[in-house]
Amino acid sequence: MTSKSPMRSCEDVDEQALSYAEIKALCAGNPLIKEKMDLDVQVAKLKVLKADHQSQKFRLQDKLLTKFPADIRETDAYIAGVKADAQLAAAHPQVQEGFCGMTIKGVTYDEKKTAGERLVLACSELPNAEEKVIGSYRGFELSLRFDTFRSEYQAILKGERRYPVALGTDPLGNIIRLDNSLNNFPERINSAENELATLHQQQAAAQIEVEKPFPQEEELAEKSARLAELNAQLDVDEKSHDPEQDEEEQEDAPRRPSVLAALEEKSDKPEPVKPFRSYYDKDGDAR
Repeated sequence: MTSKSPMRSCEDVDEQALSYAEIKALCAGNPLIKEKMDLDVQVAKLKVLKADHQSQKFRLQDKLLTKFPADIRETDAYIAGVKADAQLAAAHPQVQEGFCGMTIKGVTYDEKKTAGERLVLACSELPNAEEKVIGSYRGFELSLRFDTFRSEYQAILKGERRYPVALGTDPLGNIIRLDNSLNNFPERINSAENELATLHQQQAAAQIEVEKPFPQEEELAEKSARLAELNAQLDVDEKSHDPEQDEEEQEDAPRRPSVLAALEEKSDKPEPVKPFRSYYDKDGDAR
């Protein structure tokens, strides 16, 4: 046991200036100040969570207004184009055990190997990396380009949509690659339709999320109201114990007379000069 007052710490008050009432409440062990400090932290955290909720809500609203509709329109258009190209490829099938022919620079080649060789030669004759139309194959426009990023020549089959095909140095292998691309329409359509379904699901989920209120809104309102009550109460306490008022009262209080001031005042007043009396004026002396 000791007669000294126990020391208290305020670790939760980060760079916040304490009012006179708060300091007094801390020194007196007032539970209201601890409640206020706890609520300050909790309300601040809830406000951050609400701001994040609002930010996410705005992003979802933007997606609902612009991104989802644009992506859905683009995917719908892609599916329609791929389906049309699938019909075009079906109308120009590759001949079984043969070759349907390829047109390069105005010349039609009915032999697969020769067409493949002319395709490789056309790649080497490209003046630059830019795409250039050179002919047609199975109803599709055929163009060539050099992809500088992948460092490879590519053939572009163009119908309603564009389908790039990487080319090599094997003439027959290049023809097979072109045919594989034109036979891949069912997979393209299936993949695009799955992507479209996913977009619709994401759009519906975003619509549900954007309509949800902040889940801790009630808690934030209750704690904010309680914090306002505490602030008002502490403010009243502070005004009732205004330090300036205390100082004024101290200044107005009567002061005890100062001994030093009295001495100084006395020293400033000269004593009156007594009249001169001679030796012979003293009583009992001869005259």
